[in-house]
Amino acid sequence: MAKKGPLPMTRDADKSGDFKRDDHLYDVENAGTISTEQIQGKLEKHGHVVTSWNDIGSVELPSTAVATMYKVGLPSNEAAPTVFKMWFPPGCTIEVHTHACDYTEFILAGSQKVGGKWLYPGDIRIGLANAGYGPLVAGPDGASVLVIFATSDWPAVPLDGNDGSTLGTKELTERFETV
Repeated sequence: MAKKGPLPMTRDADKSGDFKRDDHLYDVENAGTISTEQIQGKLEKHGHVVTSWNDIGSVELPSTAVATMYKVGLPSNEAAPTVFKMWFPPGCTIEVHTHACDYTEFILAGSQKVGGKWLYPGDIRIGLANAGYGPLVAGPDGASVLVIFATSDWPAVPLDGNDGSTLGTKELTERFETV
């Protein structure tokens, strides 16, 4: 049997080569920043929400990293997995730390050094709760990563005498954990 190739793309590309958003799937009512409360309300009413990273919004952390996040399912569910998309500018360093739940990290673009190992696009890092790691150092082109935490117990805990100043827990909690 012949191996099938990839399926053709069915969306029209604009002049830049980017694919256009399917507006009939997009929540036009909430164009711009959608709050955690709005996500909660729409999920309770309709059972689903279509949004984007841009609409969810982001926050710049003290380390100059930029983060956005949402919970899988209801934002008020503490057992819900939590998804972060992070951008670390070139040279950005995050201190040694741990998390109270398991997680996985996907390197989307750029490079990131974790402890003594460099990670590149396509690399996946899997971590257990309470197992310290770091420091994290973004490579010369920065690093874009997707991190999925098993629960809402994602807040970073500093280790090795670090003060937590690069972790941004306060900023993240104030921006996204407000249901």
